[in-house]
Amino acid sequence: MDRVLRNFLVDLTGNTHRSEFCIDKLYSPSAPSGRRGLVEFRAFEMPPHAYMSVVQMLLIRSLVARFWDNPYEKPLIRWGTELHDRFMLRHYVWEDLKQVIHNLRDAGFEFELEWFAPFREFRFPHIGSIHARGMQLDLHTALEPWHVLGEEATGQGTARYVDSSVERLQVSMTGMAGDRYIVTCNGRRVPLRPTGIRGNFVAGVRYKAWEPYSALHPVIRKHTPLVFDIVDTENRRSIAGCTYHVSHPGGRNYDTYPVNANEAEARRNARFWDYGNTQDKMDIPMEEPHPEQPYTLDLRFSTQQITTSRIDSNEP
Repeated sequence: MDRVLRNFLVDLTGNTHRSEFCIDKLYSPSAPSGRRGLVEFRAFEMPPHAYMSVVQMLLIRSLVARFWDNPYEKPLIRWGTELHDRFMLRHYVWEDLKQVIHNLRDAGFEFELEWFAPFREFRFPHIGSIHARGMQLDLHTALEPWHVLGEEATGQGTARYVDSSVERLQVSMTGMAGDRYIVTCNGRRVPLRPTGIRGNFVAGVRYKAWEPYSALHPVIRKHTPLVFDIVDTENRRSIAGCTYHVSHPGGRNYDTYPVNANEAEARRNARFWDYGNTQDKMDIPMEEPHPEQPYTLDLRFSTQQITTSRIDSNEP
């Protein structure tokens, strides 16, 4: 078992110990310490509460028991780029979890979806909301994988930086009927997708939050603060909007850590302004969604980069 799977269960650098499913201690023939019958699920993070940890362990045990009795032998779905686009958003992760819970209940495991509500609020915290003409716009934090960069020489030796400069959030609209209104972020059209409920739409916005010393795109400047507008396309005006700051709105760093959770929450609330929308008439953007990321507006790519698939051969 170890020799069959060890070369597949590796991370990007070929390390078996940092893979999502680690079998170094399952039954490795190289040493007695590697034959303990253990499988480590490193894709799970440590929950902040003991009750959440119990629910997490119960989910893993139930899935193992469910597939032990009834193995999944049907063809797998090839999601492609949707794994780094669609399933980074709060709405689609929650919808996917619903199917998992329903599958476990059909198999005889009495699970409740509400048990996982603390995980959703912890991983996808609510940023803020605005209301206008019966519509509601909500912002939630979304997932964003960070890349490990190449080796660089430092004063202490060789290091590999992690590009934490890119972040993502989810934009959701409720009560938006028809196609008269659109949502823009920094003047760019957000590719809202229907959720299956009339008037409800959701999309993601990927942006560069800050400019570290080492990053994957060092020449792209940061896009913050993010200004969101609910635009009336008939009058070409923003009827409401909000502003989101990634860090301190005044541009300074906090001198101390938060004393408690209440102060940390107050700092987060101060970074969201329920005002600051664009004034005067606006140019309605006719931007098409990215072909590889139709659920997300990536502010790092310009409109020309998205619509043009190749460079003209006549250009130098």
